[in-house]
Amino acid sequence: MGRKNGQGLSLSLSAAVAIAAWSFSLAHAQTPSAHPILAHRGVHQTYSRENLGRDDCTATRINPPTHTLIENTLPSLAATVALGADMIEIDVHPTTDGDFAVFHDWTLECRTNGHGVTRYHDMAYLRSLDAGYGYSADEGATFPLRGKGVGLIPNLDEVLTAVPKTRLLINIKSRDPEEGRKLAAYLAARQIGPDRVMVYGHEVPVEAFVKAAGPGFIAFSKKQVADCLKGYVSLGWSGTIPQACHNTLVLVPISHTHLMWGWDRDFAARMATIGSLVLVTGPIPKGANSQLAGLNDPELLKDLPAGVGVWTDAVEQIAPALARRQKK
Repeated sequence: MGRKNGQGLSLSLSAAVAIAAWSFSLAHAQTPSAHPILAHRGVHQTYSRENLGRDDCTATRINPPTHTLIENTLPSLAATVALGADMIEIDVHPTTDGDFAVFHDWTLECRTNGHGVTRYHDMAYLRSLDAGYGYSADEGATFPLRGKGVGLIPNLDEVLTAVPKTRLLINIKSRDPEEGRKLAAYLAARQIGPDRVMVYGHEVPVEAFVKAAGPGFIAFSKKQVADCLKGYVSLGWSGTIPQACHNTLVLVPISHTHLMWGWDRDFAARMATIGSLVLVTGPIPKGANSQLAGLNDPELLKDLPAGVGVWTDAVEQIAPALARRQKK
């Protein structure tokens, strides 16, 4: 890419970020919520979860778009911050040139016009792709975001710079312990501490990250989340809090809150004493696959206890609803 083209792309990205933040802040102006919000994927193209398989391409099953924002991009992050999210979940992959790309999928074919495994490329190649190429709401008849995502795949450094006051939850996508160590070194080189970043993923790279990064970081796996909840259901009545619940995000499905001892009284406060934050997630319907769903229905917020936050896939609906609740 030539210098002039590079400058043009940089200006275009800056303009896109500014426009996204401005438009969303006008449309959804609010005061900060007393309930912390974790925006899973940030503002993104929502999609149907009906009969969704673990490896299905979600870009080809989106709902009719109401905006042009794409997850894991700087414009999306800006819009998410403007809505008032306290935390944003992002996905990372190591690249062949020693960087970390912020992108969801293991491979490139679903969302982009690229090919191959994401981590088998360098950032220059990933930046050249159209991040909106594969999105369709009508089974491939039209592609409304095609051409709108060129150059939008960022690296982790750009994301950290773009949202300096918003905590990030970084999803490690592989099971490789070396990836956890690389991420720890990447953050240490930039003096990024536990106040800026949390980490989750498979237990192997997460444990490697914790050992390399040192104490203080919230870092957890799906297994730890399950162990925490199961242990608390068994022991919470006695005042005992399982070790798996310490210094972590305690993710409680809204359909299972009645099983948590002290939920309506002091559950969140008890978890806070051991360095943990409680977030309620979406309900677990019968026959659901193992994917974690966010709490996306504002009606489910009415009985939310003090101090409990929300893990959501629909920050556009949840953030304004919580703001209205706070004003009452």
